[in-house]
Amino acid sequence: MTTLPVPAAVTAIRGRLVSFEPVAEGDQPRFVEDGLLVMAGGVVTAMGEAFDLLAHLPDGTRVVDHRPHLVMPGFVDPHLHMPQTQVIGSYGAELMEWLARYTFPEESRYGDPEIAGEAAVFLVDELLRSGTTTAAVYCTSHPVSVDAFFAEAARRDLRMVAGKVMMDRNAPPALLDTAQSGYDQSIALIERWHGQGRLEYAITPRFAPTSSPEQLEATGALARQHPSLHIQTHLSENHAEIAFVAELFPWSRDYLDVYERHGLVREKALFGHCIHLTERERAVLGERGASAIFCPTSNLFLGSGLFDRRGVAASGARIGLATDIGGGTSYSMLRTGAEAYKVLALQGQTLPAFDAFHMMTAGNAGAMGLGERIGRLAPGFEADVVVLDAQATPAMRRRMGRCETLAEELFVLLTMGDDRSVVATYAAGVKRHDRQNFDGPALPERPDAPSLAQPGFDPLKDTAQ
Repeated sequence: MTTLPVPAAVTAIRGRLVSFEPVAEGDQPRFVEDGLLVMAGGVVTAMGEAFDLLAHLPDGTRVVDHRPHLVMPGFVDPHLHMPQTQVIGSYGAELMEWLARYTFPEESRYGDPEIAGEAAVFLVDELLRSGTTTAAVYCTSHPVSVDAFFAEAARRDLRMVAGKVMMDRNAPPALLDTAQSGYDQSIALIERWHGQGRLEYAITPRFAPTSSPEQLEATGALARQHPSLHIQTHLSENHAEIAFVAELFPWSRDYLDVYERHGLVREKALFGHCIHLTERERAVLGERGASAIFCPTSNLFLGSGLFDRRGVAASGARIGLATDIGGGTSYSMLRTGAEAYKVLALQGQTLPAFDAFHMMTAGNAGAMGLGERIGRLAPGFEADVVVLDAQATPAMRRRMGRCETLAEELFVLLTMGDDRSVVATYAAGVKRHDRQNFDGPALPERPDAPSLAQPGFDPLKDTAQ
């Protein structure tokens, strides 16, 4: 074997390598018990047995030994909301009330560059701490919120997809754009950010209830003009939402028909939730190559319903698994996977460990249309990596004493793991989070926030609007 043909600035990670290289779920991952992952120029240049590769590394290669931990592709999160980090866990409301009471007032603050900038730093810190290296992110209707998020993602050299929410009705005035301004602002943001480094823009109509027919026409025009861009929105999350859509668009056959009429159902279109789909909607998602995004912690927290993975998969639609911060209650894809397991179990469906980790990595990359760039440990793929410790807590260490296989170990990580299991996170070959050296993000001060110690404090009545 000759010296590996890689540039001088090389880093190699030694550990137990796991990569879900096959496209199909249920397949065995590629597993190397004592492996070496070689990275240079932001991509993986070699992956294999450490014994075979160590002796042939270029001079000056830095080898980071993460044994006995597992090394796998960084997690991919195909649906979350940047401006909802301070309303996560807000008490006692279903979707439409939750939006009106908590989310919309919070998002109205994001026209302030300082607020948007602080939130972007916090979100990226938290994602990396949780092992997530790529996400599809909703910003607010304020272009400055998109600028803040993309600037922070660019600073860390992350593969991120994000967009300005387009919404011109049924929300507070501070959040509304118009059909024309939403279009114009989106065009300007596409020109400013799309393709800069590893950043990609997503056309982002929030959901049908907050866009007029005129705005949906403008959104469809954006989609026609930029056929390679992602589209992200919400679909069939809640019965009241579905009824509202039927009232607003009485000509539609169903919820998806509203998006279909405007050319928004296609590959790289990410539809959040998809809980209460008709058979026709499932068939169209499959035929058009669109993706249904499963958000278990959010669906449980808001009482929206149970995602039917088996039924959606039968249609041929791609399926992603996402946190949906802040309706979702954890930034961790491990916690999200654990709740997905329970949601499916309630319906007599299964989620084996290999399938769950496939979804979090290669599966989500495929659902986002990024399966040729991220989600695998293989030469030519971007060097986004998470290092996981299956013995991160005393309870996990005790449980691991009875584990004998990789599948069992991964299931422990799935059901008992969280951000504490993330030893390190690498993006484009550079360590961006280290568990040993992480003090935690600074918490923003909220001097105007109601005190929980106040007598009679009721979060539903007294939360600042």
